[in-house]
Amino acid sequence: MKLLVTGGAGYIGSVVAGRLVVAGHEVVVLDNLERGHREAVPPEAELVLADLLEVDTVKRTLAGGFDGVLHFAALALVGESVSHPERYWRVNVGGTLNLLEAMAGAGVPRLVFSSTCAVYGEPDEVPISEDEPARPINSYGASKLAVDSMIGHFCGAHGLGAVSLRYFNVAGASAERGEDHDPETHLIPNILRAAMGVNPYVEIFGTDYPTPDGTAIRDYIHIDDLSDAHLLALAAARPSEHQIFNLGNGSGFSVREVIAAVQSVTGKDIPTREAPRRPGDPPMLVAASERIRSELGWKPRKPGLEQIVADAWAFAQAHPRGYSK
Repeated sequence: MKLLVTGGAGYIGSVVAGRLVVAGHEVVVLDNLERGHREAVPPEAELVLADLLEVDTVKRTLAGGFDGVLHFAALALVGESVSHPERYWRVNVGGTLNLLEAMAGAGVPRLVFSSTCAVYGEPDEVPISEDEPARPINSYGASKLAVDSMIGHFCGAHGLGAVSLRYFNVAGASAERGEDHDPETHLIPNILRAAMGVNPYVEIFGTDYPTPDGTAIRDYIHIDDLSDAHLLALAAARPSEHQIFNLGNGSGFSVREVIAAVQSVTGKDIPTREAPRRPGDPPMLVAASERIRSELGWKPRKPGLEQIVADAWAFAQAHPRGYSK
């Protein structure tokens, strides 16, 4: 298939783009490189340097004829979404509307959307199923929920077949690609930076959560397992239907447990510093992923936390300054 990957220069988009290339698909990456890296784009993929807010460019790109779109392009910093909600509504919702209109105009039949567990806010039940009420507590989650709703309407009106994957915490690295964000807000790469001496310590944001050790609990999924799910979702997209799946391992680990795992893998002591909670961070997010397992046949190949950390550590050692070196 000929596939467009929006945000394919970012962490998740680039790894999935690489998997699509290996699977034999023709891949075009659309990215503005504001937060992505040209070096992360698979060399076999064509790169279109553009922004989804550039309506004419998006339409021209889609007019080239595509069998599907995998949509990763978005802003994804919870704290930033609280302080600057306008950015998240403009980019995440406005950019996706431009994409969906261009897809409808070009007759592109299928979409896989990078959604998020942030749509659930502070859930009543954990693990979180797809039936949990969506009550986002920040503009990041709210903008992604709005896009999920918008996709459903396009499926009904234009025959689009779409799958939304609501990620939990994606981590780890593939053989060639990993995390390189600026600023880096994700826990595991920041702990690894402390292990390498790049950062003097790890900040623990919040030690008074209602959890066993007082720190927030998250469900970590390996980027390779997440990539598997995207290929399955692409094959499972059905005309006029919008399917939604949670995507996580179903196991939760606290911040302190993740730090301990990094210390075990790296053999390094990790200095820590306690800090206040970050705005918009719920105490616990763990996935119930039975639906994607039963309906798409997805099964994680690398569910262990130490395996996730080990692969991220290998990438960090090979790229101590990220993609710049």
